[in-house]
Amino acid sequence: MNNIVACIDGSHSSRSVTLAGAWTSRVLQTPLQLLHVLEKPPAPPTQDLSGAIGMGSQEQLLEELTALDERRERLALEHGKHMLQEADTIALAAGACEIQRKQRHGDLVETLQEMESETRLLVMGRLGEDHDIEAQTIGSHLESVVRRVHRPIMVVMHEFAEPRRFMIAYDGSETAGEALALVAGSPLLRGLPCHLVTVGPLSEERAGQVRGARDTLVAAGFEVTSANLEGEVQAALSQYHREQAIDLMVMGAWGHSRIRQFFVGSNTTRMLSHSDITLLLLR
Repeated sequence: MNNIVACIDGSHSSRSVTLAGAWTSRVLQTPLQLLHVLEKPPAPPTQDLSGAIGMGSQEQLLEELTALDERRERLALEHGKHMLQEADTIALAAGACEIQRKQRHGDLVETLQEMESETRLLVMGRLGEDHDIEAQTIGSHLESVVRRVHRPIMVVMHEFAEPRRFMIAYDGSETAGEALALVAGSPLLRGLPCHLVTVGPLSEERAGQVRGARDTLVAAGFEVTSANLEGEVQAALSQYHREQAIDLMVMGAWGHSRIRQFFVGSNTTRMLSHSDITLLLLR
């Protein structure tokens, strides 16, 4: 686990992904790897033209189409190199520890799985290059990456600013406890005010878990504010972060309660598509 991996494409969020990657690289003193994956576009449906044109004309057309595909691939490769070079310049100015550039052909999710053993933290934009910047949706790869890549994932919206305070959405589950322990043991957020937030009624057992979680964070040197919210999870958390001017939300990606439901199936899409602050998903 040697690198911060920031996924760069032609989307509006690439600059923010680069800035987030540079920030984490600087704080963690870990090399930043800028990754651009060239995925082969789906082939258009073929049409049998043999009855409309002669055999010689058909062969010439196929040759021209092949040459056009090759030219498109070369242009996409060159465009990707320029994007990586620009991201490198941005990351360097933002203080990244050490910058590497990598361009790969293939499937993004499979590439990230292959790189998993070398990855400490993955940074991605919420939207890919085929989406409008204001769309309340997520990129086609993001949910697959969240489910299949077992590394912390920072999901960046269209703007990124270095966080001044953060919140942990805590539900008392084993996964939430593991995520909290990762935060307590990492230098990434150390020194920032922390809001420990639960949603829903607090049983005596849950209240004890919250006190234990708070004690863990305080022992790690965090200044902690605890809050218990009511209502639907996504709406309650969103309202709270706006009221408290919170810049980053930390959540365990697979819990066993209402917050677990928040991350599975359509609720995953809902949370990611509606959030307007950076999300740090811990596995």
